[in-house]
Amino acid sequence: MGKIKIGVIGAGSISEMHFESYKNNNDVEIYAVCDINEQRAQEKAEKYGALKYYKNYQDLLGDSEVDAVSICTWNNSHAEISIAALHAGKHVLVEKPLCKTIEEAYGIEKAVKENSEKVFQIGFVRRFGTNTQVLKNFIDSGDLGEIYYAKASCIRALGNPGGWFADKERSGGGPLIDIGIHVIDLCWYLMGKPKVKSISGNTYNKLGNRSNIENKSFYKAADYDPDKNTVEDLANAIIRFDNGASLMVDVSFTLHAKEESIAVNLYGDKGGAEIEPRLQIVTEKNNTILNSTPQIDALSFDFNKGFQNEIDHFVTCIKGEAETISTVQDGVEMMKILVGVYESSEKGAEISFD
Repeated sequence: MGKIKIGVIGAGSISEMHFESYKNNNDVEIYAVCDINEQRAQEKAEKYGALKYYKNYQDLLGDSEVDAVSICTWNNSHAEISIAALHAGKHVLVEKPLCKTIEEAYGIEKAVKENSEKVFQIGFVRRFGTNTQVLKNFIDSGDLGEIYYAKASCIRALGNPGGWFADKERSGGGPLIDIGIHVIDLCWYLMGKPKVKSISGNTYNKLGNRSNIENKSFYKAADYDPDKNTVEDLANAIIRFDNGASLMVDVSFTLHAKEESIAVNLYGDKGGAEIEPRLQIVTEKNNTILNSTPQIDALSFDFNKGFQNEIDHFVTCIKGEAETISTVQDGVEMMKILVGVYESSEKGAEISFD
């Protein structure tokens, strides 16, 4: 097999992580770039040495030289482009979330089954962090026993990126679907991916994007507009699984909080673990509680390393040397959870799944 020729669809900010990671992989060639902003596509193509650039993703998919694609577009186009890419015979890595609705998720799952010879991977990048991989080894070895409870919190005091992130039509939601999905999936993956049974969720639209705040900087999308915001500020939920385990989560774009914070914890009947802000494992031995800190390069999630591991894994799967750890079935289950939180909040009641 020669070098795998990659096409990147969507040349916005997250695509940089894909471009840089592909650049560092000797088995691939960055061959094509596509963006609705043709100038941006051209600039990225020149920066990363891609031979071709396109304005229309269908033209890129029609290029027989392209073996695989990374989809880094707005969330509302993930399903359409993923399905088209699979039917065009491409391997697919799609950024999280998988899509916007459960119906779209089932449509993608159907296309994956119809093109089973192609790799389909979802960008659940925190699964590829060193701290996650180390902890998973401890869990798989039985050191924590049965994981029956997890807590995940990702709080921004001020951090609504605006632009498409703040446009529910394009994004599908706010902090829940943007940053909440990372910590929810992280817990769910480490808990053994149990089936969701019920969800009680709340979302709040109290503070808006707080564009009036001065003297505190935050990331802003390229199309940031201080007057536009249609997504929630805060979401929280209690998620129950069919094995009796439960997960509690809260995430915000903006909140009257003292500072930004992230905390992710899992608890089993033999031990527990903190994975963010830094990995630590809690166990018992000789009737004494032990707090253990692994000696690893990054106790917190390293974004650059995580994305490199994710891209390398995708390439390895394309080469037929591994099976992806981020499957379309995982994406379907995650969409049930995300959509379920929003539905529960709208109804003001717990919702259940068969």
